[in-house]
Amino acid sequence: MDSGLQHFSLPFFILLCCLFQATAEDGSWKIATATLSRDKDGSSSVTTGGACGYGDLRQSSYGGYSAGLSGKLFNRGSSCGACLEVRCVNHIRWCLQGSPSVVVTATDFCPPNSGLSSDYGGWCNFPKEHLELSHAAFTGIAETRAEIIPVQYRRVKCGRRGGLRFSLNGSSHFFQVLISNVGLDGEVVGVKVKGHTTAWIPMARNWGQNWHSSLDLIGQSLSFEVTLIGGKTIASYDVAPPYWRFGMTYQGKQFLS
Repeated sequence: MDSGLQHFSLPFFILLCCLFQATAEDGSWKIATATLSRDKDGSSSVTTGGACGYGDLRQSSYGGYSAGLSGKLFNRGSSCGACLEVRCVNHIRWCLQGSPSVVVTATDFCPPNSGLSSDYGGWCNFPKEHLELSHAAFTGIAETRAEIIPVQYRRVKCGRRGGLRFSLNGSSHFFQVLISNVGLDGEVVGVKVKGHTTAWIPMARNWGQNWHSSLDLIGQSLSFEVTLIGGKTIASYDVAPPYWRFGMTYQGKQFLS
């Protein structure tokens, strides 16, 4: 028996796939919940430390507008660096008038709490879509007294000043780089490194936006190739000079819209 699919041409299928992808990435609003990070001064794990590896966000380009994501949104760290526009909706008591929005960077993981119900305290239990917002972000959309608020969020492009930042760590047999200040999609999905005597070498995600390789690149100038979730790739040549040191941060090119 002939399948009805045979009546459609290959170009039609290509068009259909493209339309589906465009619909999935058109920036439409999605429903979630949000809570305020624990400390008013922003010193909770949302702004210091964090599962993405960015360290003290008050010393980085991400500033005070950051968020920890529940497991479904965090996606094992691949969402680190993504930018989300968030607004409080459908709560006349807690939402600020006019439902203003803020843009936050995904910088941390909000862990589940299996001892509490997903509807009371276990806000980040799977498969909940939940954001733990920094103080500046939360108070930009809702009253501080609110325990939990209904929100809408959508992915937006990240606006960054300066170039990509490459923070180097490791040893003679373990090379790791933390990539931050990423514009455009914000979400890095692939990294390659090149010494001045090597070809391009793919790196693996260690955790968050830390990427590693078992290489000894000491004494070589370093170039990096970074790929975003949207498919764009940029190469920054000779970012670090041959005399680079672990613990140092170097700046490369930036993704432009």
